[in-house]
Amino acid sequence: MRRRLAAAAALLLLAACAPAPEPPRAPAGEAPFVQVRNLEVITEWDPSLSYSNELVAFQNIYETLTFWNPVTKKSAPRLATSWRASADGRTWTFNLRPGVTFHTGRPLDAEAVKASIERTMAARTGASYIWDAVSSIRAESPSTVTFTLKYPVPLDLVASSGYAAYIYDTKAAPDLGKWFKEGRDAGSGPYTVARWQKGKEEELTLKAYDKYWGGWDKPHYNMVKYRVVPDPDRAWQLLLRGEATYVERLNPRLFAKARVTPGVRTSERPSFKTAMMLFNTAEGPMKDVRVRRAIQKAVDYRGLLKDLKGAGSRASGVIPEGLMGHVPGRTPRQDLAATERLLRRAGYGPGGRPLRLRLTYGEGDTDWRLLATRLEATLKPLNVTVESRAMTWIAQWDLGKKRGQDIFVMYWWPDYADGYSYFGNVFHSGNPPVFNLTYLDDPGLDALLETVPELTVTDKQAAQRAYEQATRWVLDQRAAAALPWVVNYQRAYQGGIQGYVDNPAYPDVVFAYDLRPSG
Repeated sequence: MRRRLAAAAALLLLAACAPAPEPPRAPAGEAPFVQVRNLEVITEWDPSLSYSNELVAFQNIYETLTFWNPVTKKSAPRLATSWRASADGRTWTFNLRPGVTFHTGRPLDAEAVKASIERTMAARTGASYIWDAVSSIRAESPSTVTFTLKYPVPLDLVASSGYAAYIYDTKAAPDLGKWFKEGRDAGSGPYTVARWQKGKEEELTLKAYDKYWGGWDKPHYNMVKYRVVPDPDRAWQLLLRGEATYVERLNPRLFAKARVTPGVRTSERPSFKTAMMLFNTAEGPMKDVRVRRAIQKAVDYRGLLKDLKGAGSRASGVIPEGLMGHVPGRTPRQDLAATERLLRRAGYGPGGRPLRLRLTYGEGDTDWRLLATRLEATLKPLNVTVESRAMTWIAQWDLGKKRGQDIFVMYWWPDYADGYSYFGNVFHSGNPPVFNLTYLDDPGLDALLETVPELTVTDKQAAQRAYEQATRWVLDQRAAAALPWVVNYQRAYQGGIQGYVDNPAYPDVVFAYDLRPSG
């Protein structure tokens, strides 16, 4: 008996001294996940400034405290495992996930959370406005961080934002701005930057981060690549040949093919992504509100939806259905008699001065090309020439910031699952312009919009009324934009992929870590 006890004790001692088992490392040698898109990926590497297409990659590189769940339509844990708010909504405490490290190797703790959000707040650009309610951040312990607010906002929802909510290592380099400009990252997500080739088709490659807190014990992709292919026919051929895993958008003809092609899966889902035609209210012929109203009424809304074959649904108001601020019963309709009448009043139209309008849109987007072609054909008999120009996104955006066009065509989606950014970013005064590419300068509208974030928490009915008033202000009184449709996502991807979910709060993002490479 004593011998047995001694042997058992020895075994226990050996077990206690043995090193802990190594966590599963990232998979190696497997085919990468290749996402094909029509526009370039990176416009800004700094996560405090990022406010554009890089969302598709950043959500695989960086993480936020919370995550918007499209099923529950509520915030879910991400870097924070739990949180609580005070009764008055002005104090929020988040408990952090243990054992998380940045790609730099440093631990992600409450001080790191505080430092990254304070740096983003100090940037005062991009989507940093999401933290405007925050008066102070306090690291209570390594695993607990508390936010004190100037007024109540749903901070758990704010913390899930696709922009400006990333937690990153502010100590990654002495000159952090330079570090990011070189195409490096300081995130904690499942993937880290392997290679960036600005302006190249194979623009960005990510590789798995071995020490990711989620582990690598299940099948995962070890690499994620982003290819920029403006030609949808070529993108489709890449998918058929197996050189692409996922194509984020196809034209209606190709999507119809994809639905009946063996070995290809498709996904069709409604989104929060709104097609916008933003009118130059500051300069040129569209400074005249009569011309803006004429163009609003010239758009063939019904015909466009018919030709999109399911890739779009009717817009009503500025904010899409499913978010606070949506205004039902405001579906726009074409009225060419009103268009001609308004043009004549402005001195244009048949028998009047010829009107020439410059319209820009993102290259490779066949839906925008359809819109431009239809608008050109509709307005030509009315003595109006539309000069449409397809551009890379970066070039188009740069031109827009210089007020270099009459109609700026783009998509807009929310920073987080809330309607505020549709107004607060696109139609709120801003100089120099960032995304307020109508160049509206309206103190009355600004004052109304600035009441909305707090009302969203304290008086939802009043917030909805404010949104309805802002909608009338922008679309009726100022006629600053036309909204031809809300996008329905139409994706195509390799049939073996399992676990793909389209989350409308993170448009065009594929969360590669959640996918299973083989079914």
